Amino acid sequence: MRLLVRFMGFLFAAGTVVFLVGVGAVAGLIWHFSKDLPDYSQLQDYEPPVMTRVHAVDGSLLGEYAKERRLYLPIQAVPKLVINAFLAAEDKNFYEHGGIDYTGMARAGLLYIQNYGSNRRPQGASTITQQVAKNFLLTNEVSFARKIKEALLAMRIEKTYSKDKILELYLNEIYLGLGAYGIAAASLVYFDKSVNELTVAEAAYLAALPKMPATLHPVRNRDRAIERRNYVIDRLQENGWIKQADAEKARKEPLAVTSRSNGAHTFAGEYFAEEVRRDIFERYGEKKLYEGGLSVRTTLDPKIQVMARKTMVAGLVNYDEQQGYRGAMSKLDISGDWGVKLAEIKSLSDISPWRMAVVLETSDQSARIGFQPSRELGGAISKQRETGIVTVDGVRWARATQGGTRGKTPTAVSQVLQPGDVIYADPLYKDGQPVEGQYRLRQIPEVSGAMVVMDPWTGRVLAMVGGFSFDQSQFNRATQAYRQPGSSFKPIVYSAALDNGYTPSTVVLDAPIEIDQGQGAGVWRPENFSSGKFQGPVTLRNALRQSLNTVTVRLAQDIGMPLIGEYARRFGVYDELPNYLSYALGAGETTAMRMVTAYSMLANGGRRVKPTLIDRIQDRYGRTIFKHDQRECRGCDAPGGWKNQAEPQLIDRREQVLDSMTAYQITELMEGVVQAGTATVVKEVGKPIAGKTGTTNEAKDAWFVGFSPDVAVAIYMGYDKPRPLGKGNAATGGHLAAPIARDFLKLALADKPAVPFKVPAGIKLVRVVSKTGMRAGPGETGGTILEAFKPGTAPPDNYSVIGVADADGRMPASQQQQPDSGFFMRPGTGGLY
Repeated sequence: MRLLVRFMGFLFAAGTVVFLVGVGAVAGLIWHFSKDLPDYSQLQDYEPPVMTRVHAVDGSLLGEYAKERRLYLPIQAVPKLVINAFLAAEDKNFYEHGGIDYTGMARAGLLYIQNYGSNRRPQGASTITQQVAKNFLLTNEVSFARKIKEALLAMRIEKTYSKDKILELYLNEIYLGLGAYGIAAASLVYFDKSVNELTVAEAAYLAALPKMPATLHPVRNRDRAIERRNYVIDRLQENGWIKQADAEKARKEPLAVTSRSNGAHTFAGEYFAEEVRRDIFERYGEKKLYEGGLSVRTTLDPKIQVMARKTMVAGLVNYDEQQGYRGAMSKLDISGDWGVKLAEIKSLSDISPWRMAVVLETSDQSARIGFQPSRELGGAISKQRETGIVTVDGVRWARATQGGTRGKTPTAVSQVLQPGDVIYADPLYKDGQPVEGQYRLRQIPEVSGAMVVMDPWTGRVLAMVGGFSFDQSQFNRATQAYRQPGSSFKPIVYSAALDNGYTPSTVVLDAPIEIDQGQGAGVWRPENFSSGKFQGPVTLRNALRQSLNTVTVRLAQDIGMPLIGEYARRFGVYDELPNYLSYALGAGETTAMRMVTAYSMLANGGRRVKPTLIDRIQDRYGRTIFKHDQRECRGCDAPGGWKNQAEPQLIDRREQVLDSMTAYQITELMEGVVQAGTATVVKEVGKPIAGKTGTTNEAKDAWFVGFSPDVAVAIYMGYDKPRPLGKGNAATGGHLAAPIARDFLKLALADKPAVPFKVPAGIKLVRVVSKTGMRAGPGETGGTILEAFKPGTAPPDNYSVIGVADADGRMPASQQQQPDSGFFMRPGTGGLY
């Protein structure tokens, strides 16, 4: 008995020693791993990389920019269904344990022993808290050391933060495949829904993804994805979080995902969105753009953008088709599965309803075409093969071109299309309705151009078209293409004159003029578009209406190019205008954005406007960090509500770059251009419109810039590598650009009243003879107009002409440009219209 007692005492002592040694070892192990643990307190101020989202004026999504597609969602905004789905899949005891699930750890340890030596990856037993510790503070290294650190951190995190805070961090940080981080982004990427709209099946699928998002791809591994989704549904039912009927219904749902583009989400807004991206990048840098979670409200009006895109593309296509058909884009071997081969050819994604197709067979009456199959999520080519018919009506425009000469109109489809031709086609319309199953041949236009639509009172860009297709070329011709504006620059010259003592009735000579350029550069002889035809003395109104070059040159000579250069800088058309008289005819280079901004200042009464694509930018917390409108609003803050106080006042401190009366005078002159000048096609809009056409030397660019009281628009058309658009009237701004403006303004102003331009205080409207500009006699109405005059000015009583020439048509020596006058002409810069 005594021996037994001694033996038991020995065992107890040995056990105590072992226990103490074990405790010491564990304590030492904890101390060893604890000393290098990262600072978990940083979770309190954690700011995850969040995508920047860009919206149009109506709130529709224009674009998203991120390295990690993430939208941070507070736990209070996460539906209970979504929370339960993730708990069912990852950690059903999350709200009960203290950071470590010991039962799960034992199960994982037993499985590790069973699989030892099999090279299988050990199964984790990580709780959501442990996953937060790993994702935020540790690496993905597979080792016992990392697991120990993970467990230690999890316990400390549980003591420091609430369960809801830990779950919020987890649900916003996890990677869920397809570039989506967090549940808010994943819900949009997979289903194009907010988390509040998710069904049981959809929430369960997202909850299935954290452990293996690539393995559970909804297209490549659909069966396995559905199996794992249904497992989560089973756990939801087992835990009593959903009813049996809901679970059965969810299991039967197909796994239908909606692919969501990373690009611009507003149709036709690609150029605008990219310009906004560049702006944000320049303001705040790359990190803020892609990780800062900015909310950007832009000035884009989606309805106006679609109108601008539609009319600009139609103008480019109409011109291009008039030049004839250049042939198929490429040839394709149509033996076997033509769909797979056609899918490998890059097509433009932003020119709907145009679709790429291959000609399968042809006859005189028709051609059967096969359309490029779509790609499913994950890149797989759809097995569907869609075909259609191109009839003679669909190719009637496609006259062949050889050496710049267009052939005869086709009478048979086989004259235009051959099997294997890769083309574009869109639905054929008759009497305004699409003909089922029939299509029209299309070709990508070689010519390009740009359109910018602006609110003239604020400088807000309402729409922007930077070319035919952003997918084809990301070069934004609205802001990056520097082109000669031609005669669309003349209103700036005339504004400078009217602002410095001239009147609309001032008479200038329209006659041949020779200017000695000095220094052996020869004599410059600017000509009107109608070469050889001159009208003699004409008023400034009639000279601008008919776009007379010789009058503009004489006017520029009279007021001086330095003054014109000053006004060009004021209006932002040019930063520095050389002292060459040809620049008065628009020989310099500028952009459509600059031109529409300049005309906006004419439209709003001479106030400076700064063009902007952004109304407001807010940071991730909703604080406004940029606002375009800098006007002061006195009385807008009304603490306690309205108490019969005076209405708020907007204080506008913007610079007056042009006298408001001068702005009205030049507006009236440009209204005459639309009513009876080079832009009469715009008259069809049926609303007050002022504007000016422009055509450069050799007709390489065609312009129209103009405005109504509420909207300004600038349009140019030209080849990226400048070359003539044609000859004669067919290649002028009035023939090419003005019709595009007409079509756009008809749509944009359709529901707007015909409001006349506002007459500023002080302007006198005097009836004058339209031809001479002199005051009309009593009762004289025929051939007269109301002309605008400033205080202190009036119609002339006698015929005084600026630029009277000698009998041989040469300017008197006193009026000729001298080598030392600072006004020199470049050779060969005349003839702008």
